[in-house]
Amino acid sequence: MACKFEDYFNSLRNKKIAVLGLGVSNRPLVRLLLEYGCDVVGCDKTPREKLDDEVLELEKLGCKLHVGDTYLDGVEADVLFRTPGMHPGNPAIQALAARGAMVTSEMEVFFEVCPCSVLAVTGSDGKTTTTTLISEMLKAAGKTVWLGGNIGTPLLPLVRQMKPEDFAVVELSSFQLMDMKRSPQRALITNLAPNHLDIHKDMEEYVEAKKNIFRYQDESGLLVLNADNAITASFRGNDETRFFSRLGKAHVCLEDGVICRGGAPVLQASDILIPGVHNVENYMAAIAMVEGLVGDDIIRQVAKTFGGVEHRIELVRVKDGVKFYNDSIASSPSRTIAGLRSFPEKVILIAGGYDKHIPYDVLGPEICAHVKKLFLGGATGGKIRSAVENCPEYDPKSLEIVDCGSFEPAVRAAAAAAEPGDVVLMSPASAAFDQFKNFMVRGEFYKKLVKEL
Repeated sequence: MACKFEDYFNSLRNKKIAVLGLGVSNRPLVRLLLEYGCDVVGCDKTPREKLDDEVLELEKLGCKLHVGDTYLDGVEADVLFRTPGMHPGNPAIQALAARGAMVTSEMEVFFEVCPCSVLAVTGSDGKTTTTTLISEMLKAAGKTVWLGGNIGTPLLPLVRQMKPEDFAVVELSSFQLMDMKRSPQRALITNLAPNHLDIHKDMEEYVEAKKNIFRYQDESGLLVLNADNAITASFRGNDETRFFSRLGKAHVCLEDGVICRGGAPVLQASDILIPGVHNVENYMAAIAMVEGLVGDDIIRQVAKTFGGVEHRIELVRVKDGVKFYNDSIASSPSRTIAGLRSFPEKVILIAGGYDKHIPYDVLGPEICAHVKKLFLGGATGGKIRSAVENCPEYDPKSLEIVDCGSFEPAVRAAAAAAEPGDVVLMSPASAAFDQFKNFMVRGEFYKKLVKEL
């Protein structure tokens, strides 16, 4: 199986390769292509004076750079690697494809050459936690696991170390899936709600992209779906489609506080260390995905010890009786709603950020029910305020709303307003791109601010 990797990259030798986007996932790809003697041009909109040392090192290794505002002008290629953030309908990609270029991506090639079983997760919410849970369960069962995709380390350069008996556990975004023509052996869609409509032309395109995670499965593939989500409940794969449900009957469901699979008890929900009903759903999804691979005793062991993923309702500090939580991964209203519902008390909420052109109406009632003070910053601050103020339950006497303009003033104002016993939750309901490179950088900055208080 290892020769599949060698065969693929040897087939690219002496071909013109264009790599669009020189971010984290594509840099190891460029190194691989250069290693196999390919003629590589790296295209990125970052101007030359702002390129970091790693990209300049790629140039020294032989990668030709097309950078700045005209980074797509005059590019010619036999093979084009698309970065996930660039829509396949981009005119430059379409023009190259029309001239005969084969359009692919780092993730699609990984699926083609990976020698081991692939378990993949997508959805609007819960992807990272569920993907990590599947990985932790498999590792606890003694399996060799490679975790990556939309989280963790780029996997393609690691294929040469993988063995057929290993497992690759992969989180996939809609951007990665948009033009994928391959599906994993086991696929999971946690749920679907409006998201990333700043990139996708409409909700239908977003949903169709997500379907690619199972569209190309063969008859041996397993598909796991959320029966409680109206969109995913309507999907069907092959005969091995299994549903999980917190609210009704399904292959994996909740009965009297116990997660059951196929009618047999597997896990007491109260044994799950990480808080929130959304994490009960994440466990149900993971339990369905690892059926036949991991024993129930291992699942129970993981539930009692797994402390959650960084930036997802992460306790940062307790200062003067105030608990500060980092939920930076909450880049949509539904994720913030799940975070708010994790706490029994009303919280002080810090929200707002980059506008992905998605509706915020659903967030209004949840903020009215779960928040006592709201501090807003970023482009979506006005949308969030409107969602709250237009809510029939809104009472300005019991819910103070403060517009702070940007992220740091909102954090400082929320901290200053907190009293002993309060919970301060940074859960933006928005992407980070207005002020930060990604949600991880935003979360790290929040933790730095809180630790400096």
